[in-house]
Amino acid sequence: MDYRPDSWVVLKIKPGKGMFPFYKVLAGWSGGYLDGSSWRMNSGITLVFDREDEFHFHGESGSLYRCPKGAYGLKMSTAGIYKDLCLQQEFGGQIQLMPEDTNWIELL
Repeated sequence: MDYRPDSWVVLKIKPGKGMFPFYKVLAGWSGGYLDGSSWRMNSGITLVFDREDEFHFHGESGSLYRCPKGAYGLKMSTAGIYKDLCLQQEFGGQIQLMPEDTNWIELL
């Protein structure tokens, strides 16, 4: 599946002591009058391409997130989700929001 979010961030998740971190795209779409905002998180970034106006993040499940440059950041559709993820016991508070100026090509 191809996804084109309105806003996006990359999360670094360290699952536990001695385990390697992995990275996921948290993507959001702004809703309109009749439909609400929505969000998705990919299965884990496996490959990144830098295109003219967007970054392409390939996921473990085969998905492709086409993320526009200039749309990086938490919005209403994703800010609450990020907060909830940080509070989950599963990750023990080991979730980090990657800075916007990260070199995505060298992420993996």
